[in-house]
Amino acid sequence: MHEWNEAIQKMIYWLEDNLPDNPSLLDMSEQIGYSPYYCSTKFHEIVGMTIKSYIAGRRLTKATLEIRDTNERILDIAIKYGYSSQEALTRAFVNAFGCTPAAYRRKPTPIVLSNIQDVLLPEFYNKGVRTMNKTCLKNAEVRMEYLPAHKYIGIWSDEANGYGDFWMKHNCDEVSGIIESMRHLSDPVVGCHMAGWHYVNGVRRYFYGFGVSPDYNGEIPKGFAMKEFPASYYLVFFHPSFDYLKDNGEVMKQVEDLAWNYDIEAEGFNCQKYQWNEEICQAYQRHYPEVLGYEVLRPVKRK
Repeated sequence: MHEWNEAIQKMIYWLEDNLPDNPSLLDMSEQIGYSPYYCSTKFHEIVGMTIKSYIAGRRLTKATLEIRDTNERILDIAIKYGYSSQEALTRAFVNAFGCTPAAYRRKPTPIVLSNIQDVLLPEFYNKGVRTMNKTCLKNAEVRMEYLPAHKYIGIWSDEANGYGDFWMKHNCDEVSGIIESMRHLSDPVVGCHMAGWHYVNGVRRYFYGFGVSPDYNGEIPKGFAMKEFPASYYLVFFHPSFDYLKDNGEVMKQVEDLAWNYDIEAEGFNCQKYQWNEEICQAYQRHYPEVLGYEVLRPVKRK
């Protein structure tokens, strides 16, 4: 079985049907049933290009065919396929084909267009690690983990209480794109797209971003902030790898129920007394279903 190839092909068909609507990564992820991060990562792994590059190529191809085959104004074609202006389309066109849209319309010449991908062909079958439908659901467990001191660049919401709420209020493509552009700076432990929770007036709220080393003093993207956190031990509430489409809801519920209802004062950990350390450190979330599984990390300190 080649489940990932089938999932990616479903993404490609959805993109093809929605190119004129300037499809976003979040819109596609909601239709396909995977997180934006998983859609982006697996698409790149199997197709061999980013979703952004694929969309750009297909949009330009569609626009090019209309320039060649219709009498519509170039401006109208540009707007139809999501370009901000006729000049934006012209820049993309010249960069790809070496001539302007108007010149091409006057004298069409052979050019290399971006064809729709078919990842169900045999040559794609060896791409990607296909581990779906191998879930063995277990009870959520808990372990201890040490996170070193680090800084965190992110967006801390005062309203969203989880992943879905957060993306209702923020541009997924823009935020994820900025984070991806800074991946090379991310901390090896508190990595890219490692989200979590902080407290606002005693209420748990969501944040999204990535960790960087304690000595990072570089640029902070517009709309983001940077905070510094000391080293701390964390209780990690976790479930191992699972089938995202089949079991994500149940796994997340198990882990989060255990994490947020764990009585640290009464139960401690490994016969040691602990208390939460969330006044100083923030809780983290790791969500890599078929690779790591799902984890919620809550900071603790010895009593």
